[in-house]
Parts: sequence; structure tokens; C-alpha cells
Amino acid sequence: MIKSSVAPVFWDDERSRLQLVDQLALPDNYVLLTMESVNDIAHAIKAMIVRGAPAIGITAAFGVYYAAREAWKSHDKAALIRNAKDLLAQTRPTAVNLFWALDRMMACVEKHISDATPDAILCEAKQILKEDYDMNLAMAEHGADAIGNVKNILTHCNAGALATAGLGTALGVIRAIDARLKDNGESLHVWVDETRPYLQGARLTSWELMQDGVDCTLITDNMAAHFMKQGLVDAVIVGADRIARNGDFANKIGTYGLAVLAAYHRIPFYVAAPSSTFDANMATGDDIVIEERAPSEVVVINGKRIAPDGVKARHPAFDVTPHQLVTGIITPDGVLRFSDK
Repeated sequence: MIKSSVAPVFWDDERSRLQLVDQLALPDNYVLLTMESVNDIAHAIKAMIVRGAPAIGITAAFGVYYAAREAWKSHDKAALIRNAKDLLAQTRPTAVNLFWALDRMMACVEKHISDATPDAILCEAKQILKEDYDMNLAMAEHGADAIGNVKNILTHCNAGALATAGLGTALGVIRAIDARLKDNGESLHVWVDETRPYLQGARLTSWELMQDGVDCTLITDNMAAHFMKQGLVDAVIVGADRIARNGDFANKIGTYGLAVLAAYHRIPFYVAAPSSTFDANMATGDDIVIEERAPSEVVVINGKRIAPDGVKARHPAFDVTPHQLVTGIITPDGVLRFSDK
């Protein structure tokens, strides 16, 4: 069975607390942080202690439960929970899974607002966690079937267990392909883009793959074309943070350029995402709001300035890839292919 030794979100039933892997501490240190309040959870999402669209949604779902637990004895509990929901909604604007999870949790709150305890709210958050893992398993199998037993895959950012309930979207597919190859006495090799400026590939994806014994090589983002030209990339697979109705999708900055390179070199380019990443309210990628993060994240790495003091910088955290550049979108129900390429 496909599995991962890594997961970012844990619910401790004994202590009734949410625990998160501090992804800012990786790869040097594995640290579990205990969330004590809704404010803690909002900060963890905003500061990217937890990141990845599915994991953000899961974490926010437990945030709604925290709010419910704190407000349940109040005569104004509905308003208090809505305020907490608004706080969580303001943390990251691009990943639609956040808003999907908050809407689902608020529907559960409305249904159970008269219950003696908020236990049903906790059950709903746990269900979102379980469903995400189950969707990752389904995507892994569909993706492995679609891509086949290729030998070299390139991935960007971290769409792995650390970005989900466990296993991963893009890395779930990679794990499934690797498992099938190993059953035949072969193995997969993964090119890992470092993913500037936040280095999710360097810090997180390479760490995940090494934990599970998947052969990988870290490269800087501007090396991808070189290895494609040499014929050393058989397929590209990435995750997504929001997918519009026409198949355009937002993902970590640098994804669009990678898709253009793959198209030029005639390399299949796949996206893996759960149903919660699809946004029916977005007709095309032009409608997707792109989060702009602090310029300091571009000019400072691990506390070390790498550019002249006072230089201007920009940090759009995501870009949008047109659906015409996508070979297929791997979902829990199969692979979607758009006809107007």
C-alpha cells in the first residue's frame, strides 16, 4: 500500500488539541507545535508554519472547532464563531481550500448550533482530515495510471504529505509510481525544483522524499530547461491552490514558466488536486486573486540579506497557468482533460 512517513496535522484526542509540524523549522528540526487558540491557528496559517492548500483548509476547519468550543456557553456563540471564521479567512487569499473548509464548517455550526456540546463540529473537522487523505490515495492511483512508469519526474514547490492530510497530491502520485517501479526491481528519480523564494522544494519536498527513500535530485528553478533539453525529464507534476472552471489554475510562483518549458519540450504536464481545490465561482484564471507577500522574503534568506539594502523587490506567491498547457488534472475521480488545447 502507498504510504508516507510524514504528516503535518494531528489531532490529539487525549488533550483535545491540534498539533502542527512547524514547517519553518524543517529540514533541520522536526518540531510539533500545539495550538492553544484560534489566534494561534490563524497565525500558523498566515506565517506558513502550516502551508499547502489542503493542509490550510484542514487546519482552518479545526480552527472553527476551537472557536465553537470557546464560544459554546456564550449566548452570542454564533456571532463569536463567525468572527473567528472571518479571522481565519483573512490569512491566505489564494488557496480556495481555506474558504471551502470554512464554509463547510459554518454549515455544520448552523446545523448543530442548538446542540448541548460542539462535538459535531469536531467530528466534521476530523471528517475533512480523513476525506483529504482518502482523496490523496485515489489521486495517487489515477495519476500513476495516467502517467505510467516513467523514470524521471520533475516537481515544483511542495505538494506532498506536508501540504495535505498526508501522502500528498503531486507527491502522492510520485510515491505511487515509485512503488510500482520498485515492484519491478526499478526505481523513480525525481527532480526537485528548489522553489524560490520560500524554498519549499529544497526544504520540504527533498526532505519528504528522502524520508521515504525516493531517489531525488535538488535543482535551482532556472535549471529545469537544461535538464528538459537533455531528455532527462519524462513528465512534470505539480499541485494547485485554486482551479477555475476552464482548467486554469493557480500554484506556487514559477509553475507557469515550468509549464511553458514543458510545452516547448513536449513533456507531459500534470496537475494533482482534490475536489476542494476547484472553484466553481472562478470562470478563468484571470479571476484568481494572487497573494502578494512581503518583499523581505525575496531579499533575505535564513536571516541573511542577499541583495543591496534598500533595493525594491516583489513577491507574488502564486502564478496562474492556462489550461492549454496542462496535459491533465488528476482528481480523486479520475483525470480531467480539456478539449480546447
